[in-house]
Amino acid sequence: MSKVVLQNVTKKYSNNQTAVNNINLEVNDKEFIVLVGPSGCGKSTILRMIAGLEQVTEGKIYIDDKLVNHVPPKDRNIAMVFQNYALYPHMTVFENMAFGLTIRKLPKDEIKKRVTETAEILELQDLLSRKPKALSGGQRQRVALGRAIIRKPKVFLFDEPLSNLDAKLRVQMRTEISKLHQKLKTTMMYVTHDQTEAMTMGDRIVVINNGIIQQVDKPLKIYNNPANKFVAGFISNPPMNFIDGVISIEKRIVKFKSQHFTLNIGECGTEYLQELENQIVTLGIRPEDILVGNQAGDSHSADIELIEPLGGESLYYLHLNGVKLVVKSTVQIEKSEFKSVKISFKKDRIHIFYKDKPIC
Repeated sequence: MSKVVLQNVTKKYSNNQTAVNNINLEVNDKEFIVLVGPSGCGKSTILRMIAGLEQVTEGKIYIDDKLVNHVPPKDRNIAMVFQNYALYPHMTVFENMAFGLTIRKLPKDEIKKRVTETAEILELQDLLSRKPKALSGGQRQRVALGRAIIRKPKVFLFDEPLSNLDAKLRVQMRTEISKLHQKLKTTMMYVTHDQTEAMTMGDRIVVINNGIIQQVDKPLKIYNNPANKFVAGFISNPPMNFIDGVISIEKRIVKFKSQHFTLNIGECGTEYLQELENQIVTLGIRPEDILVGNQAGDSHSADIELIEPLGGESLYYLHLNGVKLVVKSTVQIEKSEFKSVKISFKKDRIHIFYKDKPIC
């Protein structure tokens, strides 16, 4: 068992700034859980408290049912990988990976065996004699991973380990870390501000803002059923479009009315929306849920401000009667051909928020 439990954990600094506020979280054995949120939201602080690098102000942290609040970092049997590789430049890959075991005075045969096994897992066996300066960024990060793996810890903690890599290497290393989790079957906690990393890597995602957990769930459940407006806007790239307006009931038809346009929203939470008639609400729609071109149903003409071709799809930056929208579509349109475009909303993909909480 490698279970991690945080009970009512709070972290305050000397200036009375609250970095983490009453966090409750249970990470299951062998689970890959991703902590995601904007910079300064407290996600790295949570990881550092679990590792013992930050003291807990209030609350309790358990690892394998053992209270570790006052257990030194070296005795928690946790391995942490940072965004900075922190490799010793004068040592070879073999020596870097073996360093922790050497300090513990393990037998040389055991050290060699572990280094060899770990190098094969990470495909570093041909690089063991090289020094860090002779390695690429991705290879250095794999060595840093190897140094953590070789200790056979109960829990792996990753603090934005890919943020220093270029886009191509990030994708490659993202895949390698996911494969590594499947091979090792060890509990892993991964901190990132990248929504794509969170969606593609995590068994579950923990969305954090201002030191408070906003939602914990499987990636697709968070994407399709966000707990609030912040989660809806953060777990999306590009972000969800938000438009303020009011609910209107006309001849039993539920309509969303803004100063920019009127939209029939069908059966979306009808029983709840009727109670909110004439109340200010926010309509949310993801860029990929706005259709481009002549579509059946309610359509609107929007001015094209900018088109960003991405290959198989394009981003359209549109202006609809005073409201700005971002649309992601596989429809290819040259701006030189058209100044405006017809758009329509997927009604079954509309989100309605009242006081930042989802109604449907």
